[in-house]
Amino acid sequence: MDYIYAVIIGYLCGSIPTAYWLGLAFYRLNIFEHGSKNMGATNVYRVLGKTPFAFTLAIDVLKGMSAVIITAKILGRNPLALFVAGAAALIGHTLSFWVKFRGGKGVASGLGVFMALAPRATLSALVIFMAALIISRMVSLGSILAAASLPFLIYYFQEGGPEYFQFLTVFSALVAFFIIFKHKANISRIIKGEELALGAKKKEESTEPENKDNGEEEK
Repeated sequence: MDYIYAVIIGYLCGSIPTAYWLGLAFYRLNIFEHGSKNMGATNVYRVLGKTPFAFTLAIDVLKGMSAVIITAKILGRNPLALFVAGAAALIGHTLSFWVKFRGGKGVASGLGVFMALAPRATLSALVIFMAALIISRMVSLGSILAAASLPFLIYYFQEGGPEYFQFLTVFSALVAFFIIFKHKANISRIIKGEELALGAKKKEESTEPENKDNGEEEK
């Protein structure tokens, strides 16, 4: 039963459609109809600006952290139950029942999950993300590289303790594969040289200020 509870807690935390509710409540705007038509924080930045972006990013990270922390409080520190809750939070974020099973790409909520499970490795991966973003100005590339590096960093730091860091490494590898798979279209654009930098606009959208999809990654 612990794992069933972990799934329920994780999914409910992760499924909160932050960007969608924010857009409707304060801007009378459906985020799925603007920009890249995705519920990620990056699309909020393009469509609504910096302050809504910061709010959305913070809540989406907290969703992932809360899934792990609440599960730990209720069920005790059963590492496997925490992994299940974290995975359910990611699924909830990307397939939210509140918005007909749509969502973001899991990066922000994944950051929250692993901040709770493996903070040293996650902060190191965040440095990699920032370095890639500064150099390339591509959120997608930074997210892909950070996700790919996380399993190696967890193994290096052996977070989760001697008994469970191997399980955490495998779990993070599965999450990394999931996030990278969600970025398959971005990877194709990067290879073709068509992935635009953060803040850039596609030519065909340059006359529509409310629609700023630059082909970037959604968090």
